[in-house]
Amino acid sequence: MKKNLEKLKFPLKGKYVAMVAPSFVVDFSYPSIILQLRELGFDKVVELTFGAKMVNREYHKFLENSKELAISSVCPGIVDIVKNRYPQFKENLIPVDSPMIAMAKICRKTYPGYKTVFLSPCNFKKSEASDSKIVDYAIDYKELKELFAKYNINPKKEKIYFDKFYNDYTKIYPLAGGLSKTAHLKGVLKKNEVKIIDGIGEVAKFLEKPDKSIKFLDVNFCVGGCIGGPCINSKDSLKKRKKRVLSYLRLSNEEDIPNTRLGLVERAKDINFNIKKF
Repeated sequence: MKKNLEKLKFPLKGKYVAMVAPSFVVDFSYPSIILQLRELGFDKVVELTFGAKMVNREYHKFLENSKELAISSVCPGIVDIVKNRYPQFKENLIPVDSPMIAMAKICRKTYPGYKTVFLSPCNFKKSEASDSKIVDYAIDYKELKELFAKYNINPKKEKIYFDKFYNDYTKIYPLAGGLSKTAHLKGVLKKNEVKIIDGIGEVAKFLEKPDKSIKFLDVNFCVGGCIGGPCINSKDSLKKRKKRVLSYLRLSNEEDIPNTRLGLVERAKDINFNIKKF
């Protein structure tokens, strides 16, 4: 994936939008990262949380009508393993975009002519970005840290906000179970019909001997969810990483952001977030 990064020349010249997953708080400071990315040449900096909200809406609709086991497909590591090791469950993958792809579609509509660059906590997301026709580039957190060091871009205390899109509650998406906890599934599924599993070893155990009472499997390849991604710099425990995400959620709930608050569904009007098949 280094080849992907080498195609970018910093500081960037032209129209580029950085798409930041909320797992960034494990490695970088908010809102400093926005200013740091602007120094690298990004004209727009958005968070994936609004894309996650759109994905949740599609999951809600899908699960309302689902009669068989449905497996979350937001984690490309899970999609890859299911397709290659457990193909008998391929049809059970929910045919909806990941938040990264959904947000890239929204950005292309909102910022026509801009190149999309995803900041990634893992190699699977980088592969998904590389294979897509919608995300132009991907930079992982280790590479981003190196870029900030190379260009001597340090955190700053100036107050600044992400561009355009806001949705607070989906900031917990990078945590194990973040999807099912934010998709408003009450009344759609019973509590004992949803199973959250993080870590491919435990996911494999379930797929090898599935519980037929489970209707929705909310799964992540990495233990802890995206905060346990292999491209994360932090050596902190998963407990401390989770605490940083939850602190960020609390902060965002308290922020008085001028002119906008929640991501408006209207901004995603006419965008199709459904996948024909995996």
